Amino acid sequence: MKRKPLGHKNYGHISHLPGSRIGPGDHKCHEGQERIACKKARDKHDRIIVQEKLDGSNVGVARIDDILHPLSRAGYLANTSPYKQHHIFYNWVFENEERFMTVLKNGERLCGEWLYQAHGTKYELIHEPFVAFDIMLSKQNRMAFDNFKERLSGLFVVPRVISDGAPLSIEKAMALLGAYGFHGAIEQIEGAVWRVERNVLNDKSLGNSGGRHYEVDFLVKYVRPDKQDGKYIINDNVLLNAYMGIG
Repeated sequence: MKRKPLGHKNYGHISHLPGSRIGPGDHKCHEGQERIACKKARDKHDRIIVQEKLDGSNVGVARIDDILHPLSRAGYLANTSPYKQHHIFYNWVFENEERFMTVLKNGERLCGEWLYQAHGTKYELIHEPFVAFDIMLSKQNRMAFDNFKERLSGLFVVPRVISDGAPLSIEKAMALLGAYGFHGAIEQIEGAVWRVERNVLNDKSLGNSGGRHYEVDFLVKYVRPDKQDGKYIINDNVLLNAYMGIG
């Protein structure tokens, strides 16, 4: 019987900005979130980080009692997946165990995109097939971006940042990304992700000193309306020739 080591999903859904292509189980963001991410910040304490959205399989690696658990998006162990690409990911994690153990503390998980096999976009990758985009501290709580980058310390690839600070419109984001983005896509990329953080006061009741720190407030995304999910995956019982040229 398959089990979920976390007792829940590895990663949830990010809300869509207006005009974004919405698939099954997806939902639109609140208009207030769109305004903050794309038009006008609430105040000087808002920070909006915009990154390229990659098109692969959402996966993660949880460290539980000092044991690594490679996971599918739904939270099941990757080697119990019906898809071969997830079995390959499971093995790849343990081939790179030292890096994951360096980055993760017990109870945390590193989430990212597994680009081994083409889904809706073909790539000629210029880096390894795993691209990390979040360290989750609990079921819903994300590590702030600066802390995330410091923890990774160059050990893993992250999605290209195209803007950091002020709100950024969808049109400007897509223009900055260009047709092919920065990760080796050889056809039009999927879109972008907006990460909104707040610079908040430290809680002195918890023994913290004065000052401020960033916390993740929300994420929203934009996916091209004409993007076709999984158009290259005809039968994932075999590895297709559309995979990214890495073996």
